[in-house]
Amino acid sequence: MNRRLVIALLSAVAATPAATAQTPAAAATAPIVEDFKPSSLNQPGQEFPQVNSQGYVRFKIKAPEADAVKVSLGLGGRGGTTLAKQADGTWTGTTEGPLDEGFHYYHLTVDGGTFNDPGSLNFYGSTRWESGIEIPAHDQDFYALKDVPHGHVQQVLFPSPSTGTSRRAFVYTPPGYDKNQSTRYPVLYLQHGWGEDETAWSNQGHANLIMDNLIAAGKTRPFIIVMTYGMTNDIRPGQPGGLAAFNIKPFQTVLLDELVPYVDSHFRTLSDQKHRAMAGLSMGGFETKLIAPNHLDKFSHIGLLSGGTFSLDDVTKTAGFKDKVKLVFVSFGSRELERGMRTPPGVPPSDPRKNAQDLKQAGYPSVFYVSPNTGHEFQTWRRSLYQMAPLLFRD
Repeated sequence: MNRRLVIALLSAVAATPAATAQTPAAAATAPIVEDFKPSSLNQPGQEFPQVNSQGYVRFKIKAPEADAVKVSLGLGGRGGTTLAKQADGTWTGTTEGPLDEGFHYYHLTVDGGTFNDPGSLNFYGSTRWESGIEIPAHDQDFYALKDVPHGHVQQVLFPSPSTGTSRRAFVYTPPGYDKNQSTRYPVLYLQHGWGEDETAWSNQGHANLIMDNLIAAGKTRPFIIVMTYGMTNDIRPGQPGGLAAFNIKPFQTVLLDELVPYVDSHFRTLSDQKHRAMAGLSMGGFETKLIAPNHLDKFSHIGLLSGGTFSLDDVTKTAGFKDKVKLVFVSFGSRELERGMRTPPGVPPSDPRKNAQDLKQAGYPSVFYVSPNTGHEFQTWRRSLYQMAPLLFRD
C-alpha cells in the first residue's frame, strides 16, 4: 500500500467527528421528549447519564466546588455539551441534538482537567479509559444477550520474543467448542482501532454476542476469533512525526511469527490458509491491508471496516490475489461516505464504493456494505461484523 495513502487514510479517520442523528436545525424543531431513562452502561445503581427515546443524552454531575463542567463526546472527545450549575452543587445538561444509535465514548472536563463520569462504566478508547454511553438501536437484536448457547471469551498470554514480553490476546471460542473435542475451527484475527486495545471488540463491539446469535440462527459457520493489541497506541494524530512514523513490521512479527503459531498449537484450529481470515476496524483495517495481501499464504479472507479500500490496481499488482483470496469485505458508515475521504496533495481521491464495484466486475469476491446513519463508530463495526461473518469460510 502506498505510504502516503496510508497516512492519508489514517488522517481521515483522526479527523472524523462524532455524528448526530439529526442536523441541528432539525433537532431544534423537535421538542425533547421527557422519557429519559438511565443508560444501559451506567454503573450499578447510578441514575445518570440518561437517554431518551429520541437519542438525547442528559448528564448530571456532582461537583459543588467546580467553576466549569463540560462533556466531550466521541472518539477523541470532539463535540460537547456544556453543563449548568444547579443550586444543590450538581451540574446538568442535555445534548444539543440526538446522537446516532449505538455506542459512544465520552469524558468530562472539569475546570480544565479530564475525568471520567462516575456514573458510567469505562471502556478503553482514545488511548485511555473513557466513559461510555449506549443509544438503543432499532436493530440491536442482533447483538442482544439472548437465551441461546454461548461461546467463551478467554484471556491468553503468549510469549513474544520480538518484544521481550508475554503479550495478551482474547480468544472467542464458539458454543460447543469444549464438548466437541474432535471438531476443528477456522480462525478470524480481528483487530481494534487506533487508541483502543484487545478488549474493544468484546466490550464495545459485542463480537461474542453477535457470533452467538448468528450461530444459533444457523446463519454462520462457527469459528474462533482472536483479538490482540495492535501496537498502535504510540501513534498519535497531531503529534510531530505521528502517523508518518507508522511502521507495521513490529506488529506483523507479533501476529505472524508469535500469535498465529501460539493459537494453532493451543486451540483446535483449521490451520491452513483457506481457513484463516484477518479483518479490523479503522486502523486495524489499515493493518489488515498492510499485512494480509502480502501474506496470502496465511490469509484467504480480508475485511476492512472503515479501514481503507482495495482498488483494482491494488489487487492486480498483488501476486496470487485472484487465486488465493476468497473474500474482500469493505464497509463504512454512511456518514463517513457522506463526508468523503480526505487525501493530501499528490494523492488521488479514492471512492471505496466504486473500487468494490470494479473488483466485483473483474471477477474478484468483493462485498461492500454501508451501515445506515452511522459514522466512524462501533454501531458501524457491529453491523459490519454481522454482515461479514456469514460470508467467512463458506467451503
